[in-house]
Amino acid sequence: MQFNQLFSGKKPVIGMVHLKALPGSPRYGGDLAAVYDAALRDAEALAEGGIDAIQIENQFDTPYQLGDEIGVETVAFLSVAAAKLREAFPELPLGVNIHLNGAKQALAAAKACGADFIRVFNLMNAYISNSGYTGAAAPELMRYRRAIDAGEILVFGDFQVKHGSHAITADRSIEEKAHDIETSGAEACILTGSATGIAPDAALCRTAKSHISIPMLIGSGLNSRNVQQLWPLVDGAIIGSGFKEGGVLCAPVDRQLVKDFMALVK
Repeated sequence: MQFNQLFSGKKPVIGMVHLKALPGSPRYGGDLAAVYDAALRDAEALAEGGIDAIQIENQFDTPYQLGDEIGVETVAFLSVAAAKLREAFPELPLGVNIHLNGAKQALAAAKACGADFIRVFNLMNAYISNSGYTGAAAPELMRYRRAIDAGEILVFGDFQVKHGSHAITADRSIEEKAHDIETSGAEACILTGSATGIAPDAALCRTAKSHISIPMLIGSGLNSRNVQQLWPLVDGAIIGSGFKEGGVLCAPVDRQLVKDFMALVK
């Protein structure tokens, strides 16, 4: 399986590099070099803390544009940042996520910089995100992956993703939504809580996992307090704010928090 090959058979802990606002977004500070330097510092802290992989995303480009509305400048500047991480940490698997639901954009960036996987918040079904109606990306994405010969890049897809309303698919069970990620052709699925820093319920993890054959990762809220309960139920995790002092999203990655957490899971 590609997932196991990428992570050498380990249950990976994937650490987040949250890019400061990029050019073209409302909060851009005017110093692109500072954006890249901060990304490299966070990646260094993750690597020295013993992380298994890194994922980069344009976290502070809020309010996010959706899908095909995402500016070409966002893709260009994020691709450069990802290439810098690839060069600095060639031993670590690298992932790309472009807010919001920029699936094809993330895949193009990953192909350009030699990344290994992408995350897509809404791969199948639909929900109302804080940027509006967000439809399924998989039908176009999986054809685009074939078109640009990017089959080596793994796709990780969320179901019931955080920061949104899923009322429009409320008649479909979590198990069905998880299974939809598998049938889309994704290599792994991701389950989150309702918001950044909030973990999914353990019973929900068990239920969803029992209806799929692909790996399932926790995408939010895994920490030292719940790791003993949740870690045995999943195949890996993506951690962002949990590696920052006080869980403050805009803070730099805390190397010691990474080390302490990795010691727990290892």
